[in-house]
Amino acid sequence: MCGLLGFISAHGDAGALAPAFGPALHDMRHRGPDDDGVWSDDDVVLGFRRLSIIDIENSHQPLAYADERYHIVFNGEIYNYVELRERLTSEFGARFHTDGDTETIVAGYHHLGPSIIGELRGMFAFVIWDSHEKVAFGGRDPFGIKPLFTLTDERGTFFASEKKSLMDLAPERRAVDTRALQHYLELQYVPEPATLTAGIERVQSGTSFTLRPGAAPAYDRYFRPDFRPQRSSDPEALYRRIAEALEDSVAKHMRADVTVGAFLSGGIDSTAIAALAKRHNPDLLTFTTGFEREGYSEIDVAAESARAIGVEHITKVVTPQEMMDILPLIVWYLDDPVADPALVPLYFIAREARKHVKVVLSGEGADELFGGYTIYHEAISLAPFDKVPGPLRRGLGKAATVIPEGVRGKDLLRRGSKTLEQRYYGNARIFRPEEMGFLRSFDPAVGHADVTAEHYAATTHLDGSTRMQYIDLFTWLRGDILVKADKMTMANSLELRVPFLDTVVFEAAAGLAVDEKLTQGTTKFALRRAMELIVPAHVLNRPKLGFPVPIRHWLKDEMYDWARSIVNESQADALIDKDAVLRMIDAHRAGPHDHSRKIWTVLVFLLWHGIFVEDRIHPDVPETVYPVQV
Repeated sequence: MCGLLGFISAHGDAGALAPAFGPALHDMRHRGPDDDGVWSDDDVVLGFRRLSIIDIENSHQPLAYADERYHIVFNGEIYNYVELRERLTSEFGARFHTDGDTETIVAGYHHLGPSIIGELRGMFAFVIWDSHEKVAFGGRDPFGIKPLFTLTDERGTFFASEKKSLMDLAPERRAVDTRALQHYLELQYVPEPATLTAGIERVQSGTSFTLRPGAAPAYDRYFRPDFRPQRSSDPEALYRRIAEALEDSVAKHMRADVTVGAFLSGGIDSTAIAALAKRHNPDLLTFTTGFEREGYSEIDVAAESARAIGVEHITKVVTPQEMMDILPLIVWYLDDPVADPALVPLYFIAREARKHVKVVLSGEGADELFGGYTIYHEAISLAPFDKVPGPLRRGLGKAATVIPEGVRGKDLLRRGSKTLEQRYYGNARIFRPEEMGFLRSFDPAVGHADVTAEHYAATTHLDGSTRMQYIDLFTWLRGDILVKADKMTMANSLELRVPFLDTVVFEAAAGLAVDEKLTQGTTKFALRRAMELIVPAHVLNRPKLGFPVPIRHWLKDEMYDWARSIVNESQADALIDKDAVLRMIDAHRAGPHDHSRKIWTVLVFLLWHGIFVEDRIHPDVPETVYPVQV
């Protein structure tokens, strides 16, 4: 994993911008502390920061191919690169000068053209420049594991792994996209392709592009997750298929010339990954984090799992003071605000892991593929409301508004009165429209349907629970889960790999019927059955906990003054009614209602605004001091 930076000039004067790439690359030095490089001609500048994982002594980037016809910058890992190299050699006589996966991509493009992107099994964002045809080609992996930001102005088009590097090259880009801000307050992240900075966007997951100088990028969606639920006639064969697909994915994700460890929580996903990884590395190190407060730590369960699968285990306990101290730096690393408190413990455990390994495996993606969220049951439990006539259903919603907060049944009526398309927009739901009175730019025409409508339109043939999974793949997964995984590990120059988010594993999950995912009061039923001989019994049917963070309690006590000071010092008055936010903080402290997630969402935005808009907050960004090999 690394950091790339590219510019395709509209005027044939790219070389003049090359000196500015040095500072912009330095701002993403955490993504690649081992090596850097810049290459340019009249049309293009390509820059790179490298974290050396495969073919450490070679595979320097920007990498040239075919007598310098092509140059590529590539962030990520291609796990089937060995097989692709063999195919390109046998079918086309391809010649390679390195032993890495980067050259495999550009060689594949030379011989197969843009279709090569559909052959890549891995996580990636890359840009290839063809100097003969004067065209750039690139794209992102199917699920959006690796980021790629883009900016087009009168000079040409820029690409980067970090938005802050684009802002270095276009310092006038400071205006807040108020539409994106409203989505952020609703969802706790900015949904693709937008960013919170007007004029800067993201290349979407599963999308490739071509670009000629002076033209706008032409995008093509090469991957769309195709769920095909159908109950299996041979459940045992189904479970074997899932287990074999995951075992093959983990085996390929273990390919590296450095040490690979694993994150380990108390759940089935990370435990399954760690148990399979140990088959390839008997000395596997695992890592987990938690808090001293009871009910907010999986350290004990993870330690029991580590003993059961026979791996060495390392833990990190996070204090509220550490959270307060580190949050501005975390927001700087994020580029755009993500109001998921689990970012903080993830940052600390990544920092701890980087002392021992250079790569970790993790369990992200299992819930979205195999039906792991309890809320997916909602489509089943609320099905009776679908038979209620529209006017009566809307009447139930109006009745819910007069029921006091906290009264049992209020939320059931409110959600049951809405269709699936109206009520579900992903796992995170922070501010409802009627709660956004503090947002000065509030627009009632802006809502989650802006983000979800096209995905619901593509899934009318599916059952409700599977549609919810599909929505999460395009919202929650790529907006929250994968952003925090990439940003917090890369902040510590640590590569994170996610074996569940593999196209072969997805194919094994795509055909599961609803009752093979959500049945017998549990979630991920088929995955649990598939892992019976791999995962320890005490984990197999344990409810999902994740990385819960006790901000509900801390914002009443240890974090109360700190939270108020962030609001009082902010200069975002044109966007946020700060007095309303202060009242929310005080109401949370007084109780009985829990406003902690809402408060945290606003605090993260205000810190982001102080860093990237006001230029008032300057986190102390550490230099990278890691060795090349671990």
